[in-house]
Amino acid sequence: MRDLILKRILTILLPFIQMYGLYVIFHGHLSPGGGFAGGMIVGLGFIGFATVFGLERGSDKLPHWVTTMAESFGTLWYGAIGLVGILRGTSFLMNKQAGVPVGQAGDLFSGGLVFLITLGIGVKVASTMVTLFFALTEEEN
Repeated sequence: MRDLILKRILTILLPFIQMYGLYVIFHGHLSPGGGFAGGMIVGLGFIGFATVFGLERGSDKLPHWVTTMAESFGTLWYGAIGLVGILRGTSFLMNKQAGVPVGQAGDLFSGGLVFLITLGIGVKVASTMVTLFFALTEEEN
């Protein structure tokens, strides 16, 4: 796509789209949203970049090996946070019962390790979205 206006607008908006996606990920336990919704926003930001600036430039910015590693990292991160409860003598993802401090209601750290769990989910969803996008567009070409 060679539209100068679209490229300029996306160049201005893309950092805000990514920051909003991270906001949704980290504040998912305080408001509607979370790892899945935030991961979709972050992933769609990368997809928008690849759509406007070209697939080659998009895959240069976020190569396939990076998205593959990010998918694995997101899953492993979720599992590792869940294991905290088991290592502390309770069930999987039972971090509050395991003694993880929860903080005051309404604060970012009020959910114990929930914001870290949603980070893993967000990374997994965003990287999966980008991987699927590039896989589908490569099949068309």
